[in-house]
Amino acid sequence: MRVQDFSRILSFLGATALCISCISQKNEFVMVMHETQVSFSEKNHALDNNDNFSPDDRYLCYDTRGTIYNENLANCKSIEKIEIATGRETILWEPESVTGEEAAPGVAAVSWHPTENKVIFIHGPLLQEVKERGYYGIRNRTGVEVSADGKGAVTKVDCRDVSTERSTLPGAHRGGTHRHEYSRNGKRIGFTYDDFLLPQYDRTIGFMEPGESAPVGYTHYFTVLLKPEETGKSKPGEIEKAYGDSWVDHTGTMRAFIGKVRAENGLDYDTALFVADVPENLDITTAGSGDKTHYPTPPEGVKIRRLTHNLTVHGIVRGSPDGRKIAFLAEDENKFKQVFVIDSKADVLLPTAENQPKQLSRLTSDASFIRWHPSGNWIFAVVNGNIVAIYAREDENFGKTVWLTNDKKDRTELVVSNNGKLLAYNMMVPDETGSRLYKQIFILEPEWERLHSVLK
Repeated sequence: MRVQDFSRILSFLGATALCISCISQKNEFVMVMHETQVSFSEKNHALDNNDNFSPDDRYLCYDTRGTIYNENLANCKSIEKIEIATGRETILWEPESVTGEEAAPGVAAVSWHPTENKVIFIHGPLLQEVKERGYYGIRNRTGVEVSADGKGAVTKVDCRDVSTERSTLPGAHRGGTHRHEYSRNGKRIGFTYDDFLLPQYDRTIGFMEPGESAPVGYTHYFTVLLKPEETGKSKPGEIEKAYGDSWVDHTGTMRAFIGKVRAENGLDYDTALFVADVPENLDITTAGSGDKTHYPTPPEGVKIRRLTHNLTVHGIVRGSPDGRKIAFLAEDENKFKQVFVIDSKADVLLPTAENQPKQLSRLTSDASFIRWHPSGNWIFAVVNGNIVAIYAREDENFGKTVWLTNDKKDRTELVVSNNGKLLAYNMMVPDETGSRLYKQIFILEPEWERLHSVLK
């Protein structure tokens, strides 16, 4: 995707200071809160920073990557759920598998539907398909839904078609979809995508939606949202890779992502924040499915906006609950990854002082795993293995930071419940013999009265 010449924008940004909240040490508070271990069985319980809470917040879904052989998702054996109140675990999907450097099928990266009792996750080739498709790989996987009642009812979501004898089937892809995420109304599924027929193109983003036009035997019609430029052949302002994506709004009309962009000098690369605008009434069947020499193309009506130009962006970007803001990680002057927020309607081609990114945190270590509280008033993050809450409402309290834990433990994969009452995350815990560590699930319940006591 070609982005226009930015010379006038750069001059504007050079003359206009970023709207940055100055956060002093007085704005940091330590309020250690109680955490509880939920899982104990000798297997890994990987949350993967996805949408892991069930709609009623009673359960968490996870995969078991790294339990057997190695951390490669090809060797992940099962998709499971755990009841938070009891710790009772239920296997939702555990297909027949083979283990090793060449493994299959590989099932992982699970997320719960926002309103229905089902989960979605990546799925490689079944054993009976390995002879034809090969083993698991990033360009050899699709999305699968399974009922979350433990009965194993399976739905095939996206069709994979790698024929080189004809054009790709309309609504199918030719590679692998990953990190599937439902829009908040459940009607669209976003994902990252890697193409098998033309691997000289790097990762991009896409979405799918259900309909009668979907390939026979599958529920959803596939499309990319961005055709990247061929690796190493981009021009200044063009995107070679898209990743770190997430829905911004409730209906799935904005998908924010990080773009790897050729820099203005034509040699280096920048990583910037973008939004793909996807009209609600868009006709997904106008997408180009491609063939062995032509990469898939987005449907008519998709537009790409660049939101940042002078920040190095990282991680997974996150839309606020009301869809008006996007939180993201970017490097500060000391190369620490800080939390920033920006108006989701911003556009670097139409710069104003109001739509510039605002630096929310002033931490002395990298932030990671950012997630919004459903009120939109707080953003949670992991910093040095600890959980912090950062006030995100743009008033005199903007940027106030509360450390909810304060130790040397290594917490990862932070997720927030739908009602905002629980935080869940992973930590490595030794087994009874102390000979092996397993990834276990912990929860923390913020004490909101204490948290709000720091506000003016």
